[in-house]
Formats: sequence, C-alpha cells, structure tokens
Amino acid sequence: MKEIAEYITNDFKAIDSQETITAVQDFFSELTFSHFPVVEEEIYIGSIASEDIETFDSLKKIIDYRYSLEGFFARNTMIWLDVLEVFAKNKTNLVPVLDHSNKYVGYYEIRDIMDFFHETPFLQESGGIIVIQKRTLDYSVGEITQIIESNNGKILGLFVSEADSENTQVTIKISLGVMNEIIQSFRRYNYEIISEHFEDNYINTLKERSDYLDKYLNI
Repeated sequence: MKEIAEYITNDFKAIDSQETITAVQDFFSELTFSHFPVVEEEIYIGSIASEDIETFDSLKKIIDYRYSLEGFFARNTMIWLDVLEVFAKNKTNLVPVLDHSNKYVGYYEIRDIMDFFHETPFLQESGGIIVIQKRTLDYSVGEITQIIESNNGKILGLFVSEADSENTQVTIKISLGVMNEIIQSFRRYNYEIISEHFEDNYINTLKERSDYLDKYLNI
C-alpha cells in the first residue's frame, strides 16, 4: 500500500500572487477545484476560493485580494485521517501541502485521499463494525484495545467518530469471529453500544421469547 505522501501532486503550478484576476478566473473555469494555493516568491500565503474569484475585479491582481485568502494546509508528515480532517473542516476538495520548514511542496486532491482510504484495511479487510460510547473523561484507547485483544479480536482500524465534553463515540472495525464476546466485555466496562448487531438482536429475541414463555407458564 502507498504512503499518503505519495499522493502529493504538482499537476498544476501554484498561483503566483502577481497573477491577474482574469487569468485565475480562466483557470478556475476549466477545472473543478474549490480552492487553489497562492504563493509569493515561492512561499505559500493562502488559498483562493473559486467562489470568491468570480466576484473580483478582473483588472486587478491576486495580491490585491490577499485579505480573502484562506490559510489552511496539511503537512507532508500528516497521517491520512488528519489530512481528511483538514478537507472536512475547510469544505474544500484541494489542500496545499507544506514541509516541516513551511516550504510549499504540492497539494492533495480529495479524490486521491478517498482512493487511499479505500485501500486501507479498514475498508479492504473483512470484519465487523462496532460503534461504542463512553464518558469523555473515562474512555481510553488503551482500554478499548485491551478489551478487543483479550477476546482474541484484531483491530483493523478505529477512529473517534463523535466527541463533545460529555461523551466520546468511537467507531472500530474488528476481525470477525468474536464480536458478541467483545460487545459483552465493552458493556462490563460501562461502554454503551451504539451500533446494532445480529448477535445482540438474536440474544434479545431469545430473552423476549423466554420472558413471554415464563409469563405464559405462570398464567
């Protein structure tokens, strides 16, 4: 599997701050980028939004609208989940990439990051998805890992899917075969099971039928 940094591209050169608005408007009219990086003497100074460029005076230059540039970027050392977070937070389909010395090295496109995601074991390997929740102050990734591995489970991937000051929700993909034991262990450690599971439903159905039988026999 490729490293995420291998998806950094320079198919199109960054926009120079001295470029005319007309030229950049033409650039965006031919492409589907929501944003594109702007550099000044090869230093990244921000990204220009395609929606903004449509409203600018075509006789001016990009530098005249420096105040409108958005400063988001990713590092070339970031893991893919952190890169995906930059895309999501800034509602963009392109993210500039800088190295540790803040030198502009290229950009990521969202379709490439999604291709990378589709190649990860989280999606490629067969397994079961479980979503758990616990108080934010109490939950622990170490504890989650211990619960799964003590039940002979194998973690294929996990991430925090929701979080606030009260609760943290974690989505985990686990190799199949021990899911029900893992679910019951999580409950013993006071984790709430958010996702629905066949084994759970089966046990609940048996319990409901058993309760009904008890009531019937006691009539």
